[in-house]
Amino acid sequence: MTFIIADLLLTLIWATITGSFTPHNLVLGFVLGALSLALVRSHLPAAFDSVRPLKLLLLAGLFFRELSLSAIKVAIMVLRRDMRLRPGIFAFPLTLTRDFEITLLANLITLTPGTLSVDVSEDKKTLYVHALDCHDPAAEKRAISTGFERRIREAFPL
Repeated sequence: MTFIIADLLLTLIWATITGSFTPHNLVLGFVLGALSLALVRSHLPAAFDSVRPLKLLLLAGLFFRELSLSAIKVAIMVLRRDMRLRPGIFAFPLTLTRDFEITLLANLITLTPGTLSVDVSEDKKTLYVHALDCHDPAAEKRAISTGFERRIREAFPL
């Protein structure tokens, strides 16, 4: 069941990236997703056995919402005549403990315009994040904690 839901999610991502929701393209995305999942199935962490599909879809929805809002925010910042940017790096205290969860969080942050995951501490308790406009690091930390990090914990319970 999880395999099919993951494949459907990959199909949706494929159609979004290619910009075509034709039946042929959806079938191609489904086949490519199934092949990709079959190739990596043995390497997927055991946490994927207990994934909550609805929560995973909510995480994907949050990502696409943040992607859109951040892209607009960065475009406005760049187009302003007086770019008052305060780039900086802040330390985000992690509550996630598993490697794949930390990797997923770091990738979601990096894929969101205006932010970039820089490093994870040796003890895996801190994620260092570069923000294009880091005028309020506490707000950035809250947004990550109540957004991506919370959704990851909900989608992949221990």
